[in-house]
Amino acid sequence: MTRQEFEQHLVPLTEKLCAALHERPFDPGPAREVGMALVAAHCTSPEALPQILGVVDAYLLLYCSHPEELPTEEGRARCARLQHGIAAGFARALQERTLAEQESLSRAALAAQNEIERALYDSQTRFRTIFEEATFGIGIATMDGEVIDVNAALTRMFGGNEALLLSRNVTAWVHPDDAPGVWRKYNELVRGEREHFHAEKAYHRADGTVLWTNLTVSLLRDAEGSARYMLALMEDITERRLLHLRLRYEATHDALTDLPNRTLFFERLEHTLARSAEDARFGLCYLDLDGFKTVNDSLGHSVGDQLLVAVAERLQSCVTGQGQLVARIGGDEFVALVSDPSSRTEVTDLAARALESLSTPVLVDGKELSVRTSIGIVEGPIGTLTAAEVLRSADITMYRAKAQGGNRYELADPDLDARAISRHSLTNRLPTALESSEFFIEYQPLVRMADSCVEGAEALVRWDHPRHGVLGPDRFIPLAEHTGLIVPLGRWVLEEAVRQACEWQVRGIGGTRQLRVNVNLSPRQLHHPHLVSDTVAVLRNAGLPPESLCLEVTESALIRADDDELKPLRQLADLGVGIALDDFGTGYSNLASLRRLPANTLKLDRSFTQGLQQHPVDPVDLRVVEGIVSLAHALELSVTVEGVETASQADQLRSLGCDSAQGWYYARPGPPERFSTDMALASGS
Repeated sequence: MTRQEFEQHLVPLTEKLCAALHERPFDPGPAREVGMALVAAHCTSPEALPQILGVVDAYLLLYCSHPEELPTEEGRARCARLQHGIAAGFARALQERTLAEQESLSRAALAAQNEIERALYDSQTRFRTIFEEATFGIGIATMDGEVIDVNAALTRMFGGNEALLLSRNVTAWVHPDDAPGVWRKYNELVRGEREHFHAEKAYHRADGTVLWTNLTVSLLRDAEGSARYMLALMEDITERRLLHLRLRYEATHDALTDLPNRTLFFERLEHTLARSAEDARFGLCYLDLDGFKTVNDSLGHSVGDQLLVAVAERLQSCVTGQGQLVARIGGDEFVALVSDPSSRTEVTDLAARALESLSTPVLVDGKELSVRTSIGIVEGPIGTLTAAEVLRSADITMYRAKAQGGNRYELADPDLDARAISRHSLTNRLPTALESSEFFIEYQPLVRMADSCVEGAEALVRWDHPRHGVLGPDRFIPLAEHTGLIVPLGRWVLEEAVRQACEWQVRGIGGTRQLRVNVNLSPRQLHHPHLVSDTVAVLRNAGLPPESLCLEVTESALIRADDDELKPLRQLADLGVGIALDDFGTGYSNLASLRRLPANTLKLDRSFTQGLQQHPVDPVDLRVVEGIVSLAHALELSVTVEGVETASQADQLRSLGCDSAQGWYYARPGPPERFSTDMALASGS
């Protein structure tokens, strides 16, 4: 090619690298194709590959610069992996071409050995030409391992000393880095059990350096098929191996702290967990700096980086035993791996040393920075957890240590892990569940105790989870409250319950009485600015009178509320909406505060009714319930009792003056279709 033609040939390869640099997800595969294309274009001189990689390192980011799309640090990491891919593709293509040449040589050599006598001279001439002019090393040895001929390329590989090569038996070229199967394959070749073998092998040179080669050894047979010689073909891969090791180091070590990175850590962890030794154990400490974001935000990332370097040095000093590794796996997160600890305390001792080493403030730019860290520890036998499960358990445990105040370590607890994972799974599923109509409502009748007539029902939301089945509100309401999804979920429950109450009234269920539907209101809903307007809109759209709706709010939420927070409930109460003080007796039970609350119903918690199941009934329980009922009536509050399960309970509560009740004695929560049946049963009881 002319220079212009060669430049035009390289432009598409450069564009392919640029596209790979910005591809998401990142894939270094195109870089290997570029390396192979370079070999195909005969860019195979000894200095070609280092120059190509140097150009990529120096100019690719500039040529493909899109700072808004690719941060510089990530770009450099991707460049390093593209360099590795180019080198790998280059090596693969060069090896394939070399193997093709080797195959051609082998065929020529075998043909030379088996050629009839009249063509022997010509064959030997061709073989000698290929032998002497080949760019890779060639050696011929007897089946006893005696080297009888080497070409100039092989002599140069070993420093130009041909006499040294011819004086040593093949079996003497042993190197400590030889793969376990190399000499086994050699012995199989000598015994005639294989025709050839291929291996990556190291050799000692006379000057003390190491030569790394791609070695292929084949048998040369005579006309009768007997093995006469061994033909060795060697490609010098020393420079390529050193480049591979450098790129490998950069790919497996953190650029800032020089500690092993996430990639190398996972390799070591998986290797540790894959051991089959009996009674083998492992330990892992997952460390996260407490308040590191504050350092970055207040003092800048440069100070944060210096702090991370200092922390890495201190943690590295804590690794004192064999089989221990400290790595930085991202941000301010570090891990310490202990392979086969000598005792169960070795892992906790390492965590204690880490806390102790970080207890002294770090001096950065003249400022003393205090370092606190939370550590999650997983220790146990090998074979019970995968690498991902180990890290997940350690991560969960670390956050438990952080929740306990930080600057401490906690040991993993499988039960706590399972609950945390379950909570996380349910939390992630909540938005989809609402969109997919996985929630449904069951209704439990509210019975008037004076005549056992049903006066309404409490709407109880359930979640039909596709994996876990039907879940009660205790499993997901706190999660919805925490994430804020309780607001749209609560509005959906209100709309469904109000719609159902209207349907019952249209169908005449309840006769002349107007049935009331009770809907629970969470603390976050109570503080939502559109609570009043949303509730009024739902009632107006459904055509339900406000008197047919009662909102249940927990005692703890109401008692702590100030006048401004109670204002929305007062507005709803003025409109005629009932307000019930739910779970009374489980919170503050501040009786004096009842006068200022906009409630018209007090719901007595089931814990008070459980004592009435005993026979004889504890007189103290009777007096407590009687006193609460008397106080509620004095404040013009009606009393609803939860958890009524027996006839004796119902009789006892009726005699104490309770106004209404709900519980399994009357009916269990069920679908709205069952409500009319429950009414008949309640009336019959």
